[in-house]
Amino acid sequence: MNKSMLVGTVLGAVAATAVGSFAGYKMLNNEEFAEVVAVTPLTEQVKTPRQECHNETVTKQAPVKDEHRVTGTVIGAVAGGLLGNAIGGHGSNTGAKVAGAAVGGVAGHEVQRKMQEKDTVTTTEQRCNTVFDVSERTVGYRVDYKIGDAAGQIQLDHDPGPRIPVRDGQLVLSEAQTVPVQANPGT
Repeated sequence: MNKSMLVGTVLGAVAATAVGSFAGYKMLNNEEFAEVVAVTPLTEQVKTPRQECHNETVTKQAPVKDEHRVTGTVIGAVAGGLLGNAIGGHGSNTGAKVAGAAVGGVAGHEVQRKMQEKDTVTTTEQRCNTVFDVSERTVGYRVDYKIGDAAGQIQLDHDPGPRIPVRDGQLVLSEAQTVPVQANPGT
């Protein structure tokens, strides 16, 4: 036998064994993959409340200590009575004294009312409002895939990467990871 023929026969036998072993491995392994066509994150808005506060200067009417205005009325009546007495000639003219006291009492009452209305107190008050910070969080992924010519879509809790294992024509996923969304076989 020729040396080249012997080398060719040995190399042919080795190649045939390798190809046969690989084909046998593929038949025993029978592992296929679905091609991931698109992965779309599924998000939801999250609103988180928080307090937003600021100080505000507020002017209010001061609390009234003499709400019946007795002090102004008494002081006005005394002053009016003294004025009536002076106008009436400092004598026994009681009418002038009484009229002066009455007019003075009314005037004193009104003067005290106006003073109380203008009496204000300025304070600083904190005003707060609830505002919402809006953010988004990913709750899952919509995955479009193809197994051969058949297209499908599922929802997963993670991005599966470029391919998904397939066994007996079905995606290999745990129950906790997937919720079927839509399958379009034959598309």
